[in-house]
Amino acid sequence: MNIDQNEVTKFAELADKWWDKEGDFKPLHKINPLRANYINDIIHVENKEYLDVGCGGGILAEAMFDKGAIVTGIDAAGPGIEIARTHAKENSKNINYIVGTAEDFYKSNNDRFDVVSCLEVLEHVPDPKSLIDVCTKLLKPGGDLFLSTINKNPRSWVTAIVGAEYIFKILPKGTHEYNKFIKPSTLASYVRAANAELLDTKGMFYNPITHNASLNNDLGVNYIIHARKPS
Repeated sequence: MNIDQNEVTKFAELADKWWDKEGDFKPLHKINPLRANYINDIIHVENKEYLDVGCGGGILAEAMFDKGAIVTGIDAAGPGIEIARTHAKENSKNINYIVGTAEDFYKSNNDRFDVVSCLEVLEHVPDPKSLIDVCTKLLKPGGDLFLSTINKNPRSWVTAIVGAEYIFKILPKGTHEYNKFIKPSTLASYVRAANAELLDTKGMFYNPITHNASLNNDLGVNYIIHARKPS
């Protein structure tokens, strides 16, 4: 099974903090409009079948619902899903949330979705290549895939671990493991192995002092990619 139980437990224990915009997930709330707009600007998601893999507490799933998508969210951490369900219900958002892995979900849902996103998840699983393959198989022919993760280099170690977790303390200690970071070239090879076409790559910058976020062409730390399954 392509899950790291330590990672699942870690995020399950943080479940009640998902919607605290000034808490442990503040950086995610700050970059979320950036991610949602990037996806919607490329693929207008209104009335599209949208799957968010590793949806956590539903931050991105709700943003895509607000843009008109028909959203399903899946995550292996059950407590986070319960938070997502409760928050969606309280805000009258009809989102289908499922506890489980993408691999299990795929068995009865292949070639189903117009759009699949898997953001800030790949660096938390044992086999990101396999997860990307499954995400691609969940897409309809011609469907669009969005992935984001963290580059693997000395700068990303200083920024994403030392800076974010220990100096600025904007993430809980232990959120990331350097050996799970992924170089853009490696991610591109995983996308090609899944028989998808890589179309765009952007860097995502987050300022831990001002809490401003922006997209750019610097892939040194956080980055997001757009790929497409052949028609």
